[in-house]
Amino acid sequence: MLKVFNCDLHVHTCLSPCAELDMHPMALVQRAIEAKLDMIAICDHNSSANVPYVIKASETSNLKILPGMEITTSEEVHLLAIFDSLSNLILLQNIIDQHLPGENDEDRFGVQAIVNENGEVEGINNQLLIGATDLSLDTLISYIHQFNGLAVAAHIDRESFSVLSQLGFIDDNVGFDALEITPLTGFNQARIRYPELSKYSFIVSSDSHFIKDIGQAFTRLSLQEPSFAELKLALKRQNGRLVMEQS
Repeated sequence: MLKVFNCDLHVHTCLSPCAELDMHPMALVQRAIEAKLDMIAICDHNSSANVPYVIKASETSNLKILPGMEITTSEEVHLLAIFDSLSNLILLQNIIDQHLPGENDEDRFGVQAIVNENGEVEGINNQLLIGATDLSLDTLISYIHQFNGLAVAAHIDRESFSVLSQLGFIDDNVGFDALEITPLTGFNQARIRYPELSKYSFIVSSDSHFIKDIGQAFTRLSLQEPSFAELKLALKRQNGRLVMEQS
């Protein structure tokens, strides 16, 4: 039987340079549960080091955590990569680490903290996570699909760091699995604004960088259960699974 689940597929942790330090794994899991979310994807900028700890923090709850990352392409397009397993995410992380130049400046961009499920600091990531990789959009999507992940164009309606702001259009041959829009635009306005993108499933996410933002925006999905496999079917509009664009 299909049910409707509340899913936020773009949540940051304190590892992202633009996120508050209060976004540590246990705090964000607790907040997501309070916000009655069923499934979230952790998508820090160019790094996945906090994902295992968020998964551990959620183990005693019914909240489903999907491993993910928000990658900046060489064109400065933000791209969400969402996976079914940590092992596949790590395969992509190994590639990102080889193609992400620069070192973080804590005074300018903040501390990039790796924090465990108990709120303890495990280390500091010194890479320039706010920067761009030297990998093209096409190349990154190819890697994501090679590792059985989903490639979602992040916040396409923003005036910076989106595929439309940077490239001006979406090439059908690129192979996005879905397109993310911001809650400021919403589903109805996005469908009016982008009629040429009707073939794609849209999602709305919070893109939370602050605890208070978790649960402020999410996508309602008709699924059998909150899982990667069911999400994949919904984005493809298969077997009755789908994105519920109407409230």
